[in-house]
Amino acid sequence: MHTLISQFWQLTFSGAVQGFIYILISLGYTMVYGVLRMINFANSEIFMVGTFATIVVSRDILGHQPNSGDLHGFTLIYSMLFCLIASMLASGITAVIVELVAYRRLRSRGTNRLAPLISAIGMSIVLSESVSLLTAGRATIAPEMLHKSSLFTVLGANIRVDQLLVFIVAPIMFFGLQRFVNHTRLGKGIRAVSMNEETAKLMGVNLNRVISITFLIGGLMTGAAAFFFETVYEATKFNIGFNIGIAAFTAAVLGGIGNIRGAFVGGLTLGLLETYASAVLGSQWKAITVFVVLVLVLLVRPNGLFGEAIQQSRV
Repeated sequence: MHTLISQFWQLTFSGAVQGFIYILISLGYTMVYGVLRMINFANSEIFMVGTFATIVVSRDILGHQPNSGDLHGFTLIYSMLFCLIASMLASGITAVIVELVAYRRLRSRGTNRLAPLISAIGMSIVLSESVSLLTAGRATIAPEMLHKSSLFTVLGANIRVDQLLVFIVAPIMFFGLQRFVNHTRLGKGIRAVSMNEETAKLMGVNLNRVISITFLIGGLMTGAAAFFFETVYEATKFNIGFNIGIAAFTAAVLGGIGNIRGAFVGGLTLGLLETYASAVLGSQWKAITVFVVLVLVLLVRPNGLFGEAIQQSRV
């Protein structure tokens, strides 16, 4: 408890940064559930693919190595931008593949909702084990492109440049997505399918196209989270998505799965709760905190804090 009181603002800032990463990953669950009323259990592995894409581009394409030193100026900007785009594209394309393999054929055959969920779990295992074979199950270290230096201090909290990047860019991406869903033609199509698939089809909405775009958007946001995760933590492994995927799913459920604003509140709340619990009880309680929150939400408020589906969300 002493640690929580003495380092409250430092813990709050760190928890908010973690929460913003959860927010972006939880959008992968929220978008898919909002349209199909199904959970994309492969989203955690989509995140994992994004982390490896960030490292591969940085290390093997751009030629940066873990011991090559920090980058500066234009080299730093284009390297990080390149890695961000690569991570988002890798995760987005993987998400679309998951939709084509695990969902579309089963959906076209009119199977019950359990079959696609099992298929998605199968895709999750395939992705995870494939990467495990390619990496021999070992952790992979990312090059340090951005030096973890402290920029300034606010209320006793040291603000690091990598954390500040997440703190600024992640909310911009979130609100950009929310505006896209609420104010664009494609966003209206997504909301229409979410409201009623059959009616949307009768109104001329291309159902398969909208669903693929929904998976793509969720994958792009998850890929951005993977890039930010690597920027802060600089390491990944074939099973990196397991715990963080459960945390992001819990954040989506906490806010109200299928609700975009709920994903924001849920992710930020869970990130703070995890950090505070780790300070009071120890870091080993971090994963336990997630499960406790998930169980409590399902018992007390199963619809989450907001409880709206994506079609009802408004700015």
